[in-house]
Amino acid sequence: MLFATGAGAEIQRPLATVIVGGLVSATLLTLVVLPVLYPWFSKQKVKELTRT
Repeated sequence: MLFATGAGAEIQRPLATVIVGGLVSATLLTLVVLPVLYPWFSKQKVKELTRT
């Protein structure tokens, strides 16, 4: 849909852009951002548990 050039392609392109952008951003968040942030948050949780 994103690279379509036929009849009606100009109507479908904005929706396709949003869908592709969402898939790419969700993939990056899941595979890159979450694994990087998880140890940081888990260390804070361990510190909170050991204080009490």
